[in-house]
Amino acid sequence: FNTAYGVGKAATDRLASDMHVQLKPHGVDTVALYPGLVRTEGNLEMERRGEWAAASGGMDLAQGETPAFSGRAVVALASDPVMMEKESGKVVVVAELAKQLGFADADGRQPDSIRSLRFILPNFVFPQIEKESGKPLPDWVTGNVPDFLLPWDVFGGGPPPAAD
Repeated sequence: FNTAYGVGKAATDRLASDMHVQLKPHGVDTVALYPGLVRTEGNLEMERRGEWAAASGGMDLAQGETPAFSGRAVVALASDPVMMEKESGKVVVVAELAKQLGFADADGRQPDSIRSLRFILPNFVFPQIEKESGKPLPDWVTGNVPDFLLPWDVFGGGPPPAAD
């Protein structure tokens, strides 16, 4: 991603947090909703034009969420005032909320969280290893990634150091 995207995400997170504090006395709850990779009309059009792979770094758009998945998250939160109050002011990952509250995407799938090793390794780490080694990773590696959620602070330290 880029600087503008990161600043926008940070601003949205802060807005949700500050609104929670200021609007709580008025019975208003807020969240910063984080979908994963989304099959938006724009992303699907880039894929149709053959631009998606370069623009996304090779992410598999077929594994993405539909926009309806985020809508289902909003409905689930709005339908559960206790959960909404509990999550108010926080970042809420759509896939994690779906597993917690038991809803699925429009196609019936439950996509992995953007914090899950099951999302991160196949989309970012495995392609790099395969590129550098010139060989595909064995199925026993790629097919056995645990659904382990990395803590948020792992993502706050900036990019990893450049390889020499």
